[in-house]
This record gives sequence, C-alpha cells and structure tokens, in this order.
Amino acid sequence: MTWIPGGTFRMGSDNHYPEEAPVHRVTVDGFWIDKAPVTNRQFSEFVRATEHVTFAEIPPDPKDYPGALPHMLYAGSLVFTPPSRPVDLRNWGEWWRFLKSADWRHPYGPGSDIDGLDDHPVVHVAHADAAAYAQWAGKELPTESEWEFAARGGLDGVEYAWGDEFQPDGKLMANTWHGEFPRENLKPDGFERTSPVGAFPPNGYGLYDMIGNTWEWTDDWFSQKHRPDAQKACCIPQNPRGARADESYDPCQPAIKIPRKVIKGGSHLCAPNYCRRYRPAARHAEAVDTSTSHLGFRCVVRKAAAS
Repeated sequence: MTWIPGGTFRMGSDNHYPEEAPVHRVTVDGFWIDKAPVTNRQFSEFVRATEHVTFAEIPPDPKDYPGALPHMLYAGSLVFTPPSRPVDLRNWGEWWRFLKSADWRHPYGPGSDIDGLDDHPVVHVAHADAAAYAQWAGKELPTESEWEFAARGGLDGVEYAWGDEFQPDGKLMANTWHGEFPRENLKPDGFERTSPVGAFPPNGYGLYDMIGNTWEWTDDWFSQKHRPDAQKACCIPQNPRGARADESYDPCQPAIKIPRKVIKGGSHLCAPNYCRRYRPAARHAEAVDTSTSHLGFRCVVRKAAAS
C-alpha cells in the first residue's frame, strides 16, 4: 500500500459533466491506498480463504424484482459486447448484454476464463463483494474524496492524473478506448479489454490505473451534484461523505428503489466520442446490485484504523 498525505484540494470539475460540479474545496486526512486495483490473483486468494460467492453467481430472488419474468431471473452479469454496425449512443443496451454465467471467473460469459489474467483487475464484482474482500483484508473501500485526492497524484486542479494533456508527447498514459466507440477499437496499446495492472505509468503518488482500465467502487452514495464550496476557510468539509442511500436512487426510474454508489476513474471503454470520464474529477452512479465487465475496486486503510 502507498501512504497518501492528507491535504485540502479542489474536488470536482465545472467543465465536463453536470454531476461533477461544482468545484469545491475539501480536506482529507492521510491514508494508505492499494497501489493498483485488486487483481484476479488477489481475489482468488480471498475466495479460497472464505468461500465467498459473488453477487453475479447467485440467482436473483424473485421477491426483489417484482414483475420480472421468471425465465429472466438467472445468475449472470453485464458484459460489453461490441456491435458490428453504427448504433445510437443514447441506448447502452446496444453494447451491453446481461449474460448467464458471466462472473469474475468467466469475465466474457460462458466459455471464457481468467487463465493468463492473474494480474488483470478482477471484474464482475458488486459493491457487497468489494466490501467483503476489503473486510477480509483488514481494509475498507475509499470514500469518493479519498479516491479523487489519490488519483490526482498531488496535482491540484489539472484535467488528468498526470497533467493537462491527455497524451503528453503522444504517450499513452492509461487504458482507454481509441476509435469510434463502441464498434471500432483501434487498440494502439495492444489491449482489447482490461490490461495487467501496472502496464501504464503511475501517477505522482506511485499509483497505477487510477484512470482507465476499470472503473472502481467507492463507499459513498451517489448524489446528482456536489455540495457548493464553503464560503469560509474554516468551513471546508473534512473527510466528507456522500448523500444518503435514499437520495441516490435513479430519478429516471422512480419505481426502482435500488441505491447507487459512486464509481470513479473511467475504464477501457471510455472514449472521446462517448464517455470522457477518464479524469480524476469524473464520477458515475452504479447500483449496488450491479456488476459489469469493466468495474473493479481497490482498498484503503485509514490512519485511525491502523493505529
């Protein structure tokens, strides 16, 4: 793990997606954070030690999904499935498929496996799975402010984890999508999907894959916007937490009361023509009962817990 010194920084962005605004100052205490996302090798050790069964491996309880057709209630997870033709970018169902038996051991669905992917981030983990691993390891999941502070690598107010240029001097700094998403992946880095942790340069704190490769869970409930900046220096929030669980529900689906956590960092599917969330300030909402082929996590240890 890597020690991240505490400090005050400008969190969020006013220049991109509305949920990132407004920019506001927050203070975080020092903490330790994993140098890289949890890998398949590490998650395998956890499963062997605890016999943990992930959310994606358990058939849904019909009581939790009233109105769902019985034949649709099977264990599985969301897998990116690139289309072969141009599609409507407003309809994510064009490239995501809920595949039966897709899980962390079978990242692309039935017939796939993680042979040769020991050093790739584990995926298809729901929030409860990430939290269970963290507890087993004597750690916790980061808050959104901790995660963003660490991702910035000591560079306050810049666009990316390494500065203001996406590809400084043409150098690829993270595993993101190159080409017309979702059907054309030019793969200049050689990676079709996830990459081994550490395949790209670390940020200023020596952390790998804070941007791109896989999204990462945080432990904060999602809110539509950040709170406004404090008017006085004495009122800057310290170690802030997110919204309440009931405030995180998707307003576009009022009948569905499934809370959502903040995920950070973007993934190998983030592209300029669709999702420019390969930045520390970027944030997205993910329902706690959802797992996907591009979502993983890393853990933290706080000073109070370690002392």
